[in-house]
Amino acid sequence: MSMLSRLVISSVLGIVAFAILLFVPAGTLNYWQGWAVLAVFAVMSLAPTMFLNRVDPAAVERRTHAGVKAETRPVQKVVIAGTFVLFAAMLVVPALDYRFGWSHVPAWLSIIGAVMVAVGLGLAMLVVFQNSYASANITIEDGQPLVSTGLYGIVRHPMYFGNVILMIGIALGLGSYWALLLVLFGTLLMVVRILDEEKLLNAELDGYRQYTQKVRYRLVPLLW
Repeated sequence: MSMLSRLVISSVLGIVAFAILLFVPAGTLNYWQGWAVLAVFAVMSLAPTMFLNRVDPAAVERRTHAGVKAETRPVQKVVIAGTFVLFAAMLVVPALDYRFGWSHVPAWLSIIGAVMVAVGLGLAMLVVFQNSYASANITIEDGQPLVSTGLYGIVRHPMYFGNVILMIGIALGLGSYWALLLVLFGTLLMVVRILDEEKLLNAELDGYRQYTQKVRYRLVPLLW
């Protein structure tokens, strides 16, 4: 099966799963926030990936090696398993919030949230364009260069920074203040992942220790 076919199939299955996690707990299809976030997620995930597959298929191939089994470090296996559960919760909780009216997010803020989803996904994809070795699992390949410019000149893990924006955007875009609590857990998982990942990078990626002296912030500029 070609990479393009695999991308299309996985994208369709992902969208279907996304929709189930949203609309079944919501108990209705009349959930415009859910449709808006689903549409943004589908477009911002699929279109850049298909373009990248044309210009750099090796980068896309690296991104397909994801999941608990793809990780070789025990800490990362736990983090990835937790991340899958958290992502599902970030769809289910807002859907239940919408169904039972736990919180009331104004429409304009939900629109801003949908825009944040697009920005977060866009940043994550831009990272892959800038660093084709940015795989979905923690690994160092032979001949892998150190990227220290572009987004990597601002924070050491720009893809995770994009994920923070994405999580906040999902909560607000789906109209749930309660889901913002899940962002705290998601950020904590990323902190654990980063600390363990940097042990590997310091040990095996040439120049990384010097890079950490140049770019001080790991995840969020001016904070950490």
